[in-house]
Parts: sequence; structure tokens; C-alpha cells
Amino acid sequence: MRPNPAEIVRTLVAGRLPGLVHLAHRPGPHHARHVTDPDGRVLLLVPVASHLAAALQPVAGGDDVAVVLDVLDLPPAAGAPGLGRAWVSGWAAELHGDEARHAAVDFAAVEPTGDLLDLGTCFRLFRFEVVEVRWERAGVVHRVDPVEYAGAEPDPVHPVEARLLADLAEDDSARVTEYLRRQLGLTEKAPDGTPRVVRIDRYGLVVALGRPGSGRRVRLAFPGPVADPADLPGLLPPLRLPAGARPPR
Repeated sequence: MRPNPAEIVRTLVAGRLPGLVHLAHRPGPHHARHVTDPDGRVLLLVPVASHLAAALQPVAGGDDVAVVLDVLDLPPAAGAPGLGRAWVSGWAAELHGDEARHAAVDFAAVEPTGDLLDLGTCFRLFRFEVVEVRWERAGVVHRVDPVEYAGAEPDPVHPVEARLLADLAEDDSARVTEYLRRQLGLTEKAPDGTPRVVRIDRYGLVVALGRPGSGRRVRLAFPGPVADPADLPGLLPPLRLPAGARPPR
């Protein structure tokens, strides 16, 4: 088992990674603070006095602006494979009143920033429903059904992946190595050398074999998808969950 393209895109655009916003027929791109709400809609928190706020104003007679959110994965460790790049697009409109307040709660569930307290004065919230989804990996662009995208969930392990990898690399690495060799049926004299965990997702581990950059990678699957990072130590005995690893809900 492994994440499907819709899950990967939902993970990339969830709000843990930096994003760029492109607007049709407007200068840019613009750096944007963004999250996605439980339905996959994109929320943009924009300073009132900014080029992006000005660009998001619709032309006379219009209600919204065509936008594309562009998010590139940042691998959590050297030698780790990237998840690729996601583009999601739709028509962004500013939120007001109750809609803005409800959206601020969704935003805070992912990024509890104090700037939300200045909503309506120093900051504005814009939202768009995703109508087109593309995912690029290894130079190949895949189109993802927006309905599948909306129905997918971001990987709950992704927000704490870097800390989990650091824990595996630094805390009793010999025990981790022995565990991986046992799970993969390797011996100490195997030509692939020392196995290393380079990525963790809700479905399992990506393990690198051989020298960095020239070896191969294999997937070591969990018995089932992880619903909460707190469940990982039971599936991966060498892992000691770092303090505060449970992401905010």
C-alpha cells in the first residue's frame, strides 16, 4: 500500500509547506500563507497591504479571480525522495462575516497563527474550491480528479515526518538498523550495506539501500494505514515518538 495521487496532492497543499499563488493576467507569482479546510478548499491569509491582496481583487463586475496554488515538496532529509509538485486551481473570493469566522477556525486548526485575530483589519481571508488538480513527479504531470482530491485526506504523519526521521537516525541507530535488516531479510554482509529510513508516511517506510544517490529504495509497509502518529511506536518498535509529535487537530 502507498499513497495515491489524490492523497499526495492533499498532503502537499494542506498548509505545512510554502506555496506560491499565480493569478491569470496578473503579475506574480506571490508567496502565500495557505491551508486547506476539511473539504480540500484552499484558504489564503493575505495581508491587507500587499501586492497579493491587490491582485486578488476582481475586475469591475466580477466576484472572484482565477488562481493557481503551486506547492513543491521539501524532502525532510538529505537523500530522501521528494513527493513532487502540486498545482490546484480555482476561483478565489474574499470571505466576510460568518463565512470568514468559520474559515478562520479551519485555518487555525492547521496553522494557529495570532494573525487571525487581526482578520478584517490587517488581514483578509480568501477561499477557493479546487476545480483542477495536477501533480508532477519525475518530470511527468498527472491530472487528478477534483472529486477524488476532495475525498482524500492529508497524511497525518507528514507534519511530524522530519522529527520522526531524526529520532530514528539519532536514537540507538544500531537497533533501527537491526530492525530494518530483520524486516527486509538482509544480513550484515549484504551488498546493499546499511539500510536507512528516508521517508515515513501513513502507509509505511521508504528504506534506502546502498550509497546515497546510487542505491535503491524499497517500501516497508505497515499492516494498515496510520490514523494518528501516536500509533507509530506500536508499528515501528525502534521509534520513540518525539515530544509534541502529535499534530494539532
